[in-house]
Amino acid sequence: MTNLSVAKRADEAANTLPRALPAWVYNNADLNRLELERILMPSWQIVCHINSIPKAGDYETFDLGPESVMVLRDRDGSIRGFHNVCRHRGARLLDGSGNCPATITCPYHGWTYKQDGSLIGMPVRESFPGLDRAEHGLRPVRTDIAFGFIFVCLAGDPPPVSKIWGNLAEEFLPYRFEEMVPLGPISQETWPVDWKIAMDNYLESYHVPVGHPGLYRMFTPDYEDQASVPGVARGVSWMRKQDSPRWAEGLYQRMIGGVAAHLPEDQRRCWRFYSALPNLGIDVFPDQMDFFQLLPAGPGKCMVRGGVFGLPDERREMRAVRYLSSRINTQVNNEDKWLCARVQRGLASGSYKPGPLSQLEGWMLEFHNLLRERIPEFALASPPKQFS
Repeated sequence: MTNLSVAKRADEAANTLPRALPAWVYNNADLNRLELERILMPSWQIVCHINSIPKAGDYETFDLGPESVMVLRDRDGSIRGFHNVCRHRGARLLDGSGNCPATITCPYHGWTYKQDGSLIGMPVRESFPGLDRAEHGLRPVRTDIAFGFIFVCLAGDPPPVSKIWGNLAEEFLPYRFEEMVPLGPISQETWPVDWKIAMDNYLESYHVPVGHPGLYRMFTPDYEDQASVPGVARGVSWMRKQDSPRWAEGLYQRMIGGVAAHLPEDQRRCWRFYSALPNLGIDVFPDQMDFFQLLPAGPGKCMVRGGVFGLPDERREMRAVRYLSSRINTQVNNEDKWLCARVQRGLASGSYKPGPLSQLEGWMLEFHNLLRERIPEFALASPPKQFS
């Protein structure tokens, strides 16, 4: 076979490889609105951990596009979810997190609700002749509790969270998520990248050896040990036998096996990374775990929202490994933010054409196929007129 024939066959093989999404879908306001409506609103979204709201009246809020919801613990200990909107004139009721000891009171006109959402009063009640308070309680939001976290869904009828995760959720059992407590407040950070670029990045570890040298010094790439169910994927990075020469990384490697004695021995020396479409990541370490969500914040911007949780443990050595773990992960997150921003800028070039995807980017392809299924315009090489 001639060199020309070999080259031609190689070109033909390359052309059969799946391709990345077109650049225009990563910076388009009209598409963002459709993504909220068709992708994110009909999916389960984490609000917080059950132990983030341990007492009656404790609440946490969550915003998704124009929507805001609250979850709170009622006097009877049950957890309820409501739209965070007064039934009178639509004012937002609560912000962030906190405690409503007895009632929820609108800051605008003083309409007041019980923790079960029922309307109990309003100033100058006689000015609303014939008003039936029973018809003006807070509107409920569909909620689900799985592996210690409170999820909400704002549209559609997806299966319960536990059914979506299937047998992958069983891998959480030794870590005892339900017993964990927050190690800090829910955080939010704006990145100068489209939310899909950030999710693409989390769904593939092809970039880890180059993009995360510290992680690669400590662990094998998680693409060497993977599992999945439809819509949920898991990769495991195993700690290398040789300690990293960097002090924080090497010290963590040496300490963690003894500190995390509550876990089976093999799970003391691995980091686990889970992703659930369309926008959730869960990282599981021997010493703690975290979740993060990637939320649209306008064209070319996203909000990274997340929290860190661990079993109650005041030992000095546990505090030390959690500090080291957080230090290492902060570096990894900073690297991801920097890498994603470079992609966002590069996609603005008119020279870019969607490149071929590696087999190591298969879960990213699953994400792209979901986007194409829900929003057919994703398959177009350029934006249609109504999106231009």
